[in-house]
Amino acid sequence: MRVEVSFAGLTAPNTAAHIHAPLAIPFTGTAGVATTTPTFTGFPAGTSGTYDFTYNMTLASSYNPAFVTAQGGSIANAEAVLFGAIMTPGASYLNIHTGNFPGGEIRGFLVPTPEPATMLLLGSGLAGVALKFKRRRKS
Repeated sequence: MRVEVSFAGLTAPNTAAHIHAPLAIPFTGTAGVATTTPTFTGFPAGTSGTYDFTYNMTLASSYNPAFVTAQGGSIANAEAVLFGAIMTPGASYLNIHTGNFPGGEIRGFLVPTPEPATMLLLGSGLAGVALKFKRRRKS
């Protein structure tokens, strides 16, 4: 799982950053920490920064141990629950915590976004379907 984050303007240096999941009702409430605690591996300290890291989600070290325990102690179950929450719009969120806002100064709900290659493939498929219908009309 690749985590890319850019942040700026925090009121104090960050103290933790991680993903919470799953929310019972998307875009509302709170959820337990699913990923490494207290913070992502190598997350930059300070009030602004950028982060880009790829996690191997088949490893226990990529998760909060309490999250794995809540999923029956299985890494495979933890992975399925986390990815299910990430693929459900608003069922997970990334939090950046600071001393001024220990509950999280930045909270960003995660929403799946197709990558450019997927969009190109979809566009090509739609163009093919349109061409087929156009040819049928001429017949």
